[in-house]
Amino acid sequence: MALAHKLADERRARLAAERLLEMKEAELFSANRKLGLHARALSDRIERTEAEVANVRSENRQVKSDLSVAHQKVEVAERRLWHSIRAIRDGFAFFNADNEMVGANDAYLGVFDNLEDMKPGVTYPEMLLILTEEGIVDTEDQNPIEWRAEMLERWHAPNPKPRVIKLWNGLYAKLIDQRGPDGDVVSLALNITDTVLYENQLKKARYQAETANRAKSAFLANMSHEIRTPMNGIVGMADLLSETGLGEEQRLFVDTIRNSGEALLTIINDVLDYSKIEAERLELRPTTFDFEQCIHEVMRLLQPPARDKDIALLVDYDLFLPTQVVGDPGRIRQILTNIIGNAVKFTPSGHVLISVTGTHEDGVCDLRVTIQDTGIGIPAPKIDHIFGEFNQVDDEQSREFEGTGLGLSITKRLVELMGGQIWVTSENGEGTCFGFQVKLDSRPSEGLDMVKPALKNALIVDSSELTRTILEKQLALLGLACTSVDHESKAVDALQNGCDFAIIDDVQCTIDGFDLAQKLRAAQPDLPILLIAANAGIAEKDPVRHTVSHVLQKPVPRQVLYRILMEMNPTKTVEPPKEAVVFHARQRRETPALTTDTRRRLRVLAAEDNKTNQLVFGKMLKELDVELLFASNGIEAVSLYDSFTPDIVFMDISMPKKDGKAATQEIRDKEKTTGTRIPIVAMTAHAMSGDQEAILDAGLDRFLTKPLKKALVIEQIE
Repeated sequence: MALAHKLADERRARLAAERLLEMKEAELFSANRKLGLHARALSDRIERTEAEVANVRSENRQVKSDLSVAHQKVEVAERRLWHSIRAIRDGFAFFNADNEMVGANDAYLGVFDNLEDMKPGVTYPEMLLILTEEGIVDTEDQNPIEWRAEMLERWHAPNPKPRVIKLWNGLYAKLIDQRGPDGDVVSLALNITDTVLYENQLKKARYQAETANRAKSAFLANMSHEIRTPMNGIVGMADLLSETGLGEEQRLFVDTIRNSGEALLTIINDVLDYSKIEAERLELRPTTFDFEQCIHEVMRLLQPPARDKDIALLVDYDLFLPTQVVGDPGRIRQILTNIIGNAVKFTPSGHVLISVTGTHEDGVCDLRVTIQDTGIGIPAPKIDHIFGEFNQVDDEQSREFEGTGLGLSITKRLVELMGGQIWVTSENGEGTCFGFQVKLDSRPSEGLDMVKPALKNALIVDSSELTRTILEKQLALLGLACTSVDHESKAVDALQNGCDFAIIDDVQCTIDGFDLAQKLRAAQPDLPILLIAANAGIAEKDPVRHTVSHVLQKPVPRQVLYRILMEMNPTKTVEPPKEAVVFHARQRRETPALTTDTRRRLRVLAAEDNKTNQLVFGKMLKELDVELLFASNGIEAVSLYDSFTPDIVFMDISMPKKDGKAATQEIRDKEKTTGTRIPIVAMTAHAMSGDQEAILDAGLDRFLTKPLKKALVIEQIE
């Protein structure tokens, strides 16, 4: 039993050992399996790492290669840039924050003539010292110490201003320094010698041009004087000759002489005005004047050529605009004359209408003036050039109309000088409309306080619709009812509507104005009739002048029309207040009649060295009861002033021995001792800008430009 138990225990132990071995073998297999898997994973990781390392090594090699290439490129770029900087003509230098030169090109260093001290490391103050001590820079009148201090102050500024320096050899350099954020400074020295020399040439050329311009102005002034002096004899004698008994052919010759002389004076005036405008010496002389009256004065001046061509001149002035304004009446008249004169010149038939509109506010009148004609018009390609110098619508080869071509250019400059603007619209063959706008200060116009007459109804007979419309508006402002007809055949029938007066044109369809007046008189004997005529002077001399009450020049100023209507007022029940002045037209002061023999004749002294002009002047005054003496120079004028004791002196300015200004000054000095002062009127051919001021400053009272006009001379005496 014991052996059996032992065998059983051994068998059990052997079985347990076998099972334990199986378990250990299973564990060992599992461990081996895990170890194999781990080894395989580790091997894969090693392979990947090796691949990554190889890739990094490859990339490193590529980066090193790229860096090498980039470095080479930077070196090439730096070398090329430096070569470029060294090759440029202008100087270039770089300074660090301690004001030490880091580098500079040959142009910069070449200024210092290869001095050994001028090399990288030199400071800016040391460089300035070298410039002055070596005489490289020309400090001109400035002390070298002061110059260096000024340059250092500039250098330390946050943004140094450019500075031009002159070198010993006559070259000029412009220093431009730019300070960086770290204190570094890039310095440029630009060679501007050519620019400076060119500017000096320009200054010299400008001086020469100004000298030539002064010579031109002096030449124009002298030529103006030399031309105007004989023109005074031509135009003056032509005017005097026209007042004598002449035949029709002789009068034609005289008118031709006078018109040609006035045309020549117009050309001279255009050239002088253009010269003054170009030299910016034309100045405006503002004064209070009547704008509407100014227009009518121009219309009267242009009436003869318009009448010769059967052109109607019409004025439509806004009834609610003031007429008293502040401006230069001479230049306003010149603008109107140029534009209206052109309209008459280029209009073969029809009419020229001047319209004035605008606004009036706070004492400022914004005037818009349009001049519309029925003339030849302007081709579209020519409109943009119409205000240019020496331009005309017709070309040089086929010129039909005379003139300098300066009128509109001068007009444009004058309008712009007044702060206004000018324009033109036109259609070829259909007429032209010029317009300009200016703002002028206004003054109270007493004449605008219209006084209504007792007349109620008016008859207007005129073939022109525009004329009828303008008259209707003017009469409507007075509260008058109007009956307008365009044919004389309708006039008598229109009287049946009841008319207090009639306004008729002198040119009717089949009969003239006087014949129509006789018909109206036959129908209504007491009817007041106003005849408006393009040539009132001739109408006044008509044998049947008595058939009309008044003859008025066409176009009729509304002040003249209103005055006559007040005079026609049959009942006189409505009188104008004393402060109201209906008529503003300038009236010539009548010379008081000499009622007793104790009144001596007026003594007139005329200082004039030209014998022809003496003759002209004497003939102008032959109708006046005056005692006239001539002086041939300034010395004679002063002597005759003492012996003749004149009441008025007409003084020529350019005379031998002593000119008119010196003679006037001597007379004024004599008057200081006597306490008297007589009027002295300049009569001169000088017409350049400044002449009038200089003459009046010499003590003269008035200024007349040759050729003299008889009416203006007589006006001074009156």
